[in-house]
Amino acid sequence: IYWFAVVLISIVGTLVTDNLVDNLGVSLEATTIGFSLALAATFLLWYLSERTLSIHTIYTTKRELFYWLVILFTFALGTAAGDLVAESFNIGYWPSALIFGSLIGAITLAHYGFKLNAVFAFWSAYILTRPFGASMGDFLSQPTRYGGLNLGTIGTSAVFLVAILGLVTYLSYREKRLAPVVEVVN
Repeated sequence: IYWFAVVLISIVGTLVTDNLVDNLGVSLEATTIGFSLALAATFLLWYLSERTLSIHTIYTTKRELFYWLVILFTFALGTAAGDLVAESFNIGYWPSALIFGSLIGAITLAHYGFKLNAVFAFWSAYILTRPFGASMGDFLSQPTRYGGLNLGTIGTSAVFLVAILGLVTYLSYREKRLAPVVEVVN
């Protein structure tokens, strides 16, 4: 049910941004700044209230509400930021995906190689996954005349579905395989 909730929230976050930009005429710059401030305020309130942002300590309703609000703002921000970098800065979808992917890689390297705080590393990388995904999605779905591969929405969704299911299956298998075996002795 968790991944289903994440997918639904990702759709809502994307629709909020797209409607603000496409239907209400709010600029990508304004939505990126607005959702950045909303996300920062949510993190601040969460930390001031709970003294932690660790996902490993989400065991109360209050922390879970903060968590899901952060996830919603992350998706809304990521959609805006991905489009801003790719379209408004006019660098294209593939270079935009490379930028966000490289930032995620740098955070991963900083965490494992230089002991960057795990909570900070997690949230920083998580926030960047949405603009990375949005840029990749646009790169795969958009017509070639706009710098995409022209797979369309359905083709791109199929690619992402296979990739996500494959990754979740692999990680679940790996976790089960690496789990310690406990013997019960009578």
